[in-house]
Amino acid sequence: MSLFGLKFGKKKLQEEERQLQANNRDFNLQFEYANNSIKTSKYNFFTFLPLNLFEQFQRIANAYFLFLLILQLIPQISSLAWFTTVVPLVLVLAVSGVKDAIDDFNRHKSDKHVNNRPVQVLINGMLKDEKWMNVQVGDIIKLENNNFVTADLLLLSSSEPHSLTYIETAELDGETNLKVKQALTVTAELGEDLQKLTEFNGEVKCEAPNNKLDKFTGTLTLRGEKYALDNEKMLLRGCTIRNTEWCFGLVIYAGPDTKLMQNSGKTTFKRTSIDRLMNVLVLVIFAFLALMCLILAIGNGIWEYDKGYYFQVYLPWAEGVNSASYSGFLMFWSYVIILNTVVPISLYVSVEIIRLGNSFYIDWDRKMYYPLNDTPAQARTTTLNEELGQIEYIFSDKTGTLTQNIMCFNKCSINGKSYGDVYDMSGQRIEINENTEKVDFSYNQLADPKFAFYDHSLVEAVKLSDVPTHRFFRLLSLCHTVMPEEKKEGNLVYQAQSPDEGALVTAARNFGFVFRARTPETITVVEMGETKIYKLLAILDFNNVRKRMSVIVRSPEGDLTLYCKGADTILYELLHSSCDSLKEETTEHLNEFAGEGLRTLVVAYKNLDEDYFQDWIRRHHEASTALEGREDKLSELYEEIEKDLMLLGATAIEDKLQDGVPQTIETLAKANIKIWVLTGDKQETAMNIGYSCNLLNDDMEDVFIIEGSTSDDVLNELRNARKKMKPDSFLDSDEINIQFEKSSKKPKIVPDEQANGVYGLVITGHSLAYALEGNLELELVRTACMCKVVICCRVTPLQKAQVVELVKKYKKAVTLAIGDGANDVSMIKTAHIGVGISGQEGMQAVLSSDFSFAQFRYLQRLLLVHGRWSYIRMCKFLKYFFYKNFAFTLVHFWYGFFSGFSAQTVYDEWFITLYNLVYTSLPVLGMSLFDQDVDDRWSMLFPQLYVPGQQNLYFNKVVFVKCMLQGIYSSLILFFIPYGAMYNTMRSDGKAIADYQSFALMAQTCLLIVVSVQIGLDTSYWTVVNQFFIWGSLSVYFAITFTMYSDGMYLIFTASFPFVGTARNTLSQPIVWLAIFLSITLCVLPVVGFRFLKAQLKPTPSDKVLLKIKEAKKRPPPPSPKRRLRRTSTRRSGYAFSHQHGFGALIMSGRNMRPKSPFATTGTFSPNSDKHKHKGL
Repeated sequence: MSLFGLKFGKKKLQEEERQLQANNRDFNLQFEYANNSIKTSKYNFFTFLPLNLFEQFQRIANAYFLFLLILQLIPQISSLAWFTTVVPLVLVLAVSGVKDAIDDFNRHKSDKHVNNRPVQVLINGMLKDEKWMNVQVGDIIKLENNNFVTADLLLLSSSEPHSLTYIETAELDGETNLKVKQALTVTAELGEDLQKLTEFNGEVKCEAPNNKLDKFTGTLTLRGEKYALDNEKMLLRGCTIRNTEWCFGLVIYAGPDTKLMQNSGKTTFKRTSIDRLMNVLVLVIFAFLALMCLILAIGNGIWEYDKGYYFQVYLPWAEGVNSASYSGFLMFWSYVIILNTVVPISLYVSVEIIRLGNSFYIDWDRKMYYPLNDTPAQARTTTLNEELGQIEYIFSDKTGTLTQNIMCFNKCSINGKSYGDVYDMSGQRIEINENTEKVDFSYNQLADPKFAFYDHSLVEAVKLSDVPTHRFFRLLSLCHTVMPEEKKEGNLVYQAQSPDEGALVTAARNFGFVFRARTPETITVVEMGETKIYKLLAILDFNNVRKRMSVIVRSPEGDLTLYCKGADTILYELLHSSCDSLKEETTEHLNEFAGEGLRTLVVAYKNLDEDYFQDWIRRHHEASTALEGREDKLSELYEEIEKDLMLLGATAIEDKLQDGVPQTIETLAKANIKIWVLTGDKQETAMNIGYSCNLLNDDMEDVFIIEGSTSDDVLNELRNARKKMKPDSFLDSDEINIQFEKSSKKPKIVPDEQANGVYGLVITGHSLAYALEGNLELELVRTACMCKVVICCRVTPLQKAQVVELVKKYKKAVTLAIGDGANDVSMIKTAHIGVGISGQEGMQAVLSSDFSFAQFRYLQRLLLVHGRWSYIRMCKFLKYFFYKNFAFTLVHFWYGFFSGFSAQTVYDEWFITLYNLVYTSLPVLGMSLFDQDVDDRWSMLFPQLYVPGQQNLYFNKVVFVKCMLQGIYSSLILFFIPYGAMYNTMRSDGKAIADYQSFALMAQTCLLIVVSVQIGLDTSYWTVVNQFFIWGSLSVYFAITFTMYSDGMYLIFTASFPFVGTARNTLSQPIVWLAIFLSITLCVLPVVGFRFLKAQLKPTPSDKVLLKIKEAKKRPPPPSPKRRLRRTSTRRSGYAFSHQHGFGALIMSGRNMRPKSPFATTGTFSPNSDKHKHKGL
């Protein structure tokens, strides 16, 4: 049963096999499969209070204050009123609780939005609108074009021929190219006949829910026959239906059992390294507090035993105390209460306020606002700000994060002439920008209005009927596997298996060679306004070995031609010897294109002899029907015909990066941040992007490619890479080898190792699966972390999270994951900091993230400005806070030796109450919210300033000990200088002022002025607010002191304000002010001297940079020129076709063809002619 959202009773058995029947809810309910509701929230109405309090009391300090409160309720030891602890504790718990409630409310809202999406479910023979959360395993649902897939479905039937369904899987693997799924023939017959679908009672047996996106095994039993099921028949949650009017599917996995949710990872409670350090320090402070209390308690026992007896007459022991040892025991707990201010509860309130304030700065930053889709940056959590200043590893998705996922036909080389650059009147090449004049394609009625090209000379060549140019674009319009869609006359939409192919066919379309329609036997192209139908005789499809594709077509004039496109390294081997000079010119252009990070492709053709072709096509038919060695025989035939090709030229496609990506990566690299790209995309594509955004470059010593297909292969490849980077790492004397030979259950941290140069590493998902196994993971970490850049391609969402977890496990480093799709959610949740980009792939990444914005380039501002400032402010705050509280509290300790260890407070009780709450709270908050050592411009210009945060230099255990020692030293000065000044001292009128009240007032005044001067020294950036807070706090102190110690207050509240007249009597004496001045000088002088000498004699790298900035401020630098980063490269980007086999076989079979389009007719085409005006398709 369920009580308050918590499950009790028999634990659900682990599912080993799934069994379900279509349209039979009663049968399926017995297995208690999850329904389609998802839940990412942590609490519900009943569990919020107990669970949230349980979480909050896991903070050691909160538990400590609860313990203090209990002590204060015991009259024998209570030295302060109970409300001094209750009020701040309740305040802290309430503030944190409200914040957690708001965060969880937003998660509830997000869950509700997804769970309440509508879908059509077949119930009792009718389609009914249901909410997603009410869908159950075994239901049959109907999806329409552009719908999100509701759950993991077995495809039953669709509107397309042979029940094909086209899907986009961007949410799952980051790829936007279409994939095709096909239903079983036996279920395809069901069509959209609701009667047949209702009667369908097939039984499915399949594997239990798992996270493998590319694998599914099961069987469908229908009318006694068994049919095999695989991944090609499954539609997974997170996909989007494209190009398909409708389809029906049977729900196999729902809600948390879907592969998308199985890959999404668990929501973990994230805490910063400073939080964890503070927990350790709080324990140290408790031990220190216990030690002080023990010393004072022992002192009290000895004093009471030795001296106290003589004071019994007027200072009797408390009721129930009958021995010196028992008195000492009670004094221990009394001192625990008095000295508790070494860890004041206001520390945690202040930390939350500082984090909240710094979160607002991120929300309000106009420089991180993206106006095109009205998206501001957003700090979705307020507890991780300072960790943004400590990032060492960034794990980034590629598609939609680094790139816009838009392919553009950018440049080309035709017959030895390069097109795409724009020149001015003097022949100088000019940079293309939004003001550059675009080519006017208005002469072409079928042109794509979104296509942009700037080189007018290419259009002129087309209009002048230049033969090589026409042949070039004819090839682009014929050699592909794109599917056209023309629902409205003249409005063409291309559905390509890869976005590259779509870009090339669109380019041909705009330059006058419009791919219009296709059947299994024909391709219809509108060439310069004239419709031509080519017979499609063969498609020599792409695969990863061939790296090329060809088509053989017969023109309307009867000419037989083979058109081929592919990677230059492959096609150059197949060219006719007469192309050598043209090949040299084209190679120059290819190098130039690749130098700009463009994806290049070579195109060639060959005229075929009729007799030879007839013989070849006969042998091709025999090979394609062979039972054995079919692939090898076809491959040989392809090799045979694709010889002696004539070179036409090359294309260059830009996989558009988001604005500022190369500059951002360059800046982050200077900040000593390592970037790993984790993508579901192909190796070729990932490497192309690596080069175009300056992650990889030709200056690197080597780029290792790990693609072993067995565990041993992967191990050898990783070791060979490490041997090249650092041969010494294999010696027995290597410290890491020594460290890991010692058996220890404690997880070991791998120290940073320096390679002998700059290297990159590329690893495929298949090899990564082996590398993440227990015995190989250490080898992977050591090798990968020596490289400047790591690219993991073809990885699943879960592998992304595993890679992040691996670095967290072996490296003492703060990690950040950034992505924009559902496939990035698990890595975003796993990393210390998760950043979501609100891009084209939905909002799942943003909803799971800690921070979000619209463009990758804002990451450098988030880290180098906001992260760095937050870290420095938090460190300064903690250093100052611990210092001022040690200085404040330890005066009590020294006073104990002069007050018979009686737990007498050295200050007025009202001062103790107001010290952290009023007198010192605002100045430190002012510094922690407004301080900056340099402004945002200098932070971005000098990324090296970020490094101290990574090394945790500004606040660590050593820094804490220094603060502690400074506090102890100050407390000695603040006790003994006023004590010495007061000892046997007379006023100017001959009256004594050596009384307790005068001493207390003098000590607290010294303390407050000293800590105010100290915060002045710590402040780097003065604002009106800082000045107001510091001077205001001092003014408030004197105002409250004179008011509370006045005659009027004494007369009204006699018991509460016993220090009557002390302020005016003490503070009017010059000796008091002289003592205050002496105290300030002795407390501050060592600090100033130490800082000055350290900066002069042993400056840190940060000090050196700050000195450079100080000098540069005297002569402001010129504004940095806006430049486009280019790279020189001898490596050409091979064309990145789809990683799968192409659609060639599918097209030639005709299974995906609809009836012929009425627009695809022979003859001259004019959109306005009556002959072609049709009412419908």
